[in-house]
Amino acid sequence: MATTRVFLEVRRRLQSALLILGEPKEAGLPMDISVMPSSLQVKTSEGCTEIGLPAEVRLIPSSCGGLQYVPGDGLHLRLQAQAGFSTKLISVFNQSSQAQDCYTFYCQSCGEVIIRDRKLLRVLPLPSDNWGTLVGEWCCHPDPFANKPLHPQENDCFTGDSFYLVNLRSDLLQPRLELAPVVTHHLSSENHFKLKPKTNTKVICKRCKVMLGETMSSETIKFYMTEIVIQPSERNFSIIPRSQFVQSIIAQCLVELSSARSTFRFSIQGHDSKVYILLWLLNSDSLVIESLGSSKNIKKFSLLEDISKADSISALNAVKVLYQPCIKSRNKELASSWESDISVHSLTLPSATCLEVLLILSRNNATLPPSLRYMNSFQVAFLKM
Repeated sequence: MATTRVFLEVRRRLQSALLILGEPKEAGLPMDISVMPSSLQVKTSEGCTEIGLPAEVRLIPSSCGGLQYVPGDGLHLRLQAQAGFSTKLISVFNQSSQAQDCYTFYCQSCGEVIIRDRKLLRVLPLPSDNWGTLVGEWCCHPDPFANKPLHPQENDCFTGDSFYLVNLRSDLLQPRLELAPVVTHHLSSENHFKLKPKTNTKVICKRCKVMLGETMSSETIKFYMTEIVIQPSERNFSIIPRSQFVQSIIAQCLVELSSARSTFRFSIQGHDSKVYILLWLLNSDSLVIESLGSSKNIKKFSLLEDISKADSISALNAVKVLYQPCIKSRNKELASSWESDISVHSLTLPSATCLEVLLILSRNNATLPPSLRYMNSFQVAFLKM
């Protein structure tokens, strides 16, 4: 039986929704559409398909308007909608704020234990990158913090925009080794290090060889949030699909920074200082429901996930972004202008992760209805939170 693709974006703050019903490839038009508060019904010459909405989403059928047919997409219509559930986020900057417990640091990619049973007495946010300039503006005397880097003590964890700073305790090292400021570290659950005389500061998971962070000094390591999972030691670790985890971290970083600093444009750059992506945050209150179509009468929903996970009927929060890739010298002039713009905030990640983010954005963009994939010269994508 021919099936109909359904795309629904609900804006929670605006209490409005955009509904796109793609025409069945086999049956085509005409089709009869019935919009009900908790479901949609599509009738074609091939049969009837009912699409049940998640319990937290309610449409207002009497508000339907702006009906139009867009070639390549199908039928577009706008209507009022209600999404009555909490949108409170667990901040990536405060996810370990319940200090004084023992925490274990895991490699997100393979689950290897990196630091076991670390008691965190203080979890503190780091100031912004230009904090030194602000101190100079406020102080009438020489900067008392000049040339004094902020390094965590043994039971501290400092959180930056996209990273954690933790203290590298001496008891983590084999006694016969000395930790040089510029070395490569391979971390494992046995807390063994392999030192290589190379001029880089990468911290690499011993099991899967993924870059986890960098050494900042002989006592401090910077772990990137996209590579590390920190959770109470008594809790069992379960691996989250990589794409889902990276999307969530990036989305929450964008929301936090836009709220705290009124910053909506971001430059995603690698640890090699190369710019990979330019991001422009459009909104953070989207609720996206998508049905790609199947042979079942009652369709389930997924947001840019594998078909094997299409059984979930939960609506998913997402941030809507515009993006431009900057690899292979693409958009070089735009990247240069953004780099000199003080309103653009830079987020640094491992270079491999930057490419992952670009791949996720491209894949997510390709799943949107064609008319929604571009806005001016930018590409459009949703990042699941």
